[in-house]
Amino acid sequence: MDVFELVKSRRSVRSYVDKEIPQEIVEKLNAEIIECNRLGDLNMQLVLNDRNAFGGMKANYGLLKGVTNYIVMVGKKSVDLSERLGYYGERVVLKAQELGLNTCWVGMSLIYNDTKGAYVVNDGESKKLIIAIGYGENQGHPRKTKSIEEVSVSYGDTPEWFKRGVECALYAPTAMNQQKFKFYLYGDKVKIKYGLAVYGKVDKGIVKYHFELGAGKDNFTWL
Repeated sequence: MDVFELVKSRRSVRSYVDKEIPQEIVEKLNAEIIECNRLGDLNMQLVLNDRNAFGGMKANYGLLKGVTNYIVMVGKKSVDLSERLGYYGERVVLKAQELGLNTCWVGMSLIYNDTKGAYVVNDGESKKLIIAIGYGENQGHPRKTKSIEEVSVSYGDTPEWFKRGVECALYAPTAMNQQKFKFYLYGDKVKIKYGLAVYGKVDKGIVKYHFELGAGKDNFTWL
């Protein structure tokens, strides 16, 4: 699937049907999680068939329904942990989409019951948030986005790779669809600034991953 087809097709889904994820897909998803954990020095974990975690009032209040599978976002405590979880978590999200699954980034406050023994948080690690995953009742709904001009500044000529990167970033999920990011182009160097926002550091990692997908990592360096 083309990169833009993939990011356009992926939308947040909050309601899921009671359908087990086939073992073959579980293995492919876990392989992607293991690779992202290696690259990002993380401890993300896939939890399957947990009917307790999202069964409470807070899940219903957050409009989550039928969630029994999720990915716990865990890593060693550090100043850049949230950004790395966003970056590599979104890589897993898009892999899930490619495998025919639906997903939704969820703040930890929406979990009503923390199921004992479902996952591990080691000493020195922190659990930041989770990703609901499974087969959705629908494929989600399109959301409004800002324009390329609203979220980017180019000092000089604007190459096509930069435009593609920004366009791809506009399809990145951000908390409450805030899209508080802005890209700055200096020749072949790119800087991203992110305004104050709920889960802003996580969003920054997600957006950076999308930008790299659209722009091509070999075309630029981050400032």
